[in-house]
Amino acid sequence: MPDRNKQQPRENIWNESLKTLALSLFLAFGIRAGVAQSFFIPSGSMEPTLQIDDRLIVDKVSYRFESPQRADVVVFPPPNTAIAACGLAPNSHDIFIKRIVGLPGEKVEVKDGHVYINDRPLNEKYIAAQPQYEWGPQTVPANHYLVLGDNRNNSCDGHAWGFVPRENIMGKAVVRFWPPNR
Repeated sequence: MPDRNKQQPRENIWNESLKTLALSLFLAFGIRAGVAQSFFIPSGSMEPTLQIDDRLIVDKVSYRFESPQRADVVVFPPPNTAIAACGLAPNSHDIFIKRIVGLPGEKVEVKDGHVYINDRPLNEKYIAAQPQYEWGPQTVPANHYLVLGDNRNNSCDGHAWGFVPRENIMGKAVVRFWPPNR
């Protein structure tokens, strides 16, 4: 007759292992969906701030309690206008990363190598080079933002396709974790 006491510890180990695995998966996917997520930088549109192959953590909680601010680096699925302007395949699931430049209700213009907000030049120490294009003036609609890449002359961004709806913004970049030497 088999000894039930010897089988019970083995079953408990399997049960505990399955519970631990299920909890780990739940936490991992729950955190990714609602708290933070890592992202990979595939292009040079945010140079010099972010380099190709950089990896960063995006905070997906803060904007539930506060509005995005100028100079925040944000991630978002591109609006439909960007899909055509940037040559993306429809339903490609691409995610963009850009810097917020214009806030709702502001008049924004790019001229003479500078961005102007409500007719005042914006001080931008983070850009690769002065923009070599003219854009605007346009007023940012309510619940929308103007986003531009830091590499202004090599970025398919708001100057090419318009404004990002607030509901598209997934979160803001908070830390670059790879490569560790930058």
